[in-house]
Amino acid sequence: MKIIGSFKQILPLTYLPYKGAVKDEQLQVIENGAVVVDKEVIVAVGTFEQVRREFPEAEIEEIENTCVLLPSFIDCHTHTCFAGSRANDFAARNAGKSYLEIAQAGGGIWSTVQQTRQASENDLVQLTRQRVEQFLKEGITTIEIKSGYGLDKENELKMLRAIKKVQAQTQAQIISTCLAAHIKPKDFQGDNKAYLKEVLHDFLPQIKKENLCQRVDIFIEKTAFNAEESEWFLLEAKQMGFDLTIHADQFTPMGAEVAVKVGAVSADHLEASTDSQIELLAKSNTVAVVLAGASMGLGEPFAPARQLLDAGACLAIASDFNPGSAPMGKLLLQASVLACYQKLSTAEVLAGLTFRAAKALNINHIGKIAVGYRADLQAYPCADYREILYQQGRLLPQYVWKSGKCIFPDSAPQRKK
Repeated sequence: MKIIGSFKQILPLTYLPYKGAVKDEQLQVIENGAVVVDKEVIVAVGTFEQVRREFPEAEIEEIENTCVLLPSFIDCHTHTCFAGSRANDFAARNAGKSYLEIAQAGGGIWSTVQQTRQASENDLVQLTRQRVEQFLKEGITTIEIKSGYGLDKENELKMLRAIKKVQAQTQAQIISTCLAAHIKPKDFQGDNKAYLKEVLHDFLPQIKKENLCQRVDIFIEKTAFNAEESEWFLLEAKQMGFDLTIHADQFTPMGAEVAVKVGAVSADHLEASTDSQIELLAKSNTVAVVLAGASMGLGEPFAPARQLLDAGACLAIASDFNPGSAPMGKLLLQASVLACYQKLSTAEVLAGLTFRAAKALNINHIGKIAVGYRADLQAYPCADYREILYQQGRLLPQYVWKSGKCIFPDSAPQRKK
């Protein structure tokens, strides 16, 4: 058992709601606080003096400089496993070509599919691990990673196996998702329905057998799969025991309704959502995941985060890190910019990066600094929590803990009795 502290401020996020708008006045701030950890789990939170009195025999992991403590972040939508670059796509977009035009000309997702197919499993392990280690340094200790750049059985399995190997080599928690239904591959002989049948009958049973993931995703869009075939596919996958998530309403409003109808855990993107989709999501248990990085990478409008919150939705914020539309990564920077444009409170942003993001992954007991929660924590070198979003990604965590162990930097804070 150990005490970690003291911190100038701790933001436990304990009493914030899972749905709807949140005011900064609802944030609980513990001054000169500390956290007590036993066997990876938080057993007490309070002032440093309180926990010292309550746990006199505990070892102290002393924080000597001024820091603010938050739960570590959760990036609930990424495409971190890939090979190659799409710099040519980025240049073409900036020269006036649209995302859809680039895809039709041989760029877009299919370009990354070809590059990822050429990479070995070991190549993908090394590339993905390097990226995950960067996430950890930025205070992100739980990361969702999708397949979807293989688009045949051999290469989808290669991606998911690589992601599983990375999990064994990193201290981050990785949640893998099968996105074999990203687009119909150009080399598949058959229509969309035939390809989705192959995914269901050939890919997913092997994925389940090897325990490679518990989640299935599909891209509902004009260039990918329509609402009717997507609903059929998702319900079939759900019967097989997979959780569902959906790329919804990115360019056209045709996915959120399917997400609610099939009981998806989350509907992600939502840039094109209208009042109708917003109302449906707000009345459902489906988490609305907005991806500011895709809007910034494509030069497109942000998802209507403010409207979603005001309507009562559970809103999470993720990076969509991928080589095409969101190559930046940098979750905190993106969330800070999104807050400016959509007028999100600090409380709403922090909720969207932590416990609401955990809900989008169907994970319990992470995302808050509360008794019984896993001790996934990050400390920023500042005296006021408002500095973190104010500096828009320039201020990074000085310390990061995963399950109570300091994993960044390499030298942990000083310990003493």
